[in-house]
Amino acid sequence: MALTEIDHVSENEEMEECIDSCFECVQACEWCADECADEGEEMAKCVRLCRDVADIASLHARFMVRNSSYHEELAEMNADLCEECADECERHDAKHCQVCVDVLRKCAETCRNMASS
Repeated sequence: MALTEIDHVSENEEMEECIDSCFECVQACEWCADECADEGEEMAKCVRLCRDVADIASLHARFMVRNSSYHEELAEMNADLCEECADECERHDAKHCQVCVDVLRKCAETCRNMASS
């Protein structure tokens, strides 16, 4: 849960939810990438996309927390990347990929909701 002491976050429910979703996404994607790395070359695209999402989602959350004027541009990029990664993870039956799909789709939705509010 985002810190309630940060006024611009606590006053914006969509931003607070987006920050939480981004940090959850980082955790799921790092776990998925690590697990996929042990599964061979056929998982290379999943690993790359999960690592990209983890980096962008983390950056996006940090930009929102510090109220950067660029956080809305990152919201759209992060949402697009989350959806692409979810599509890739969905192709695989592994538990970590399936968990990642749900987290990625939620993160994409919260990013879009926050950017349009």
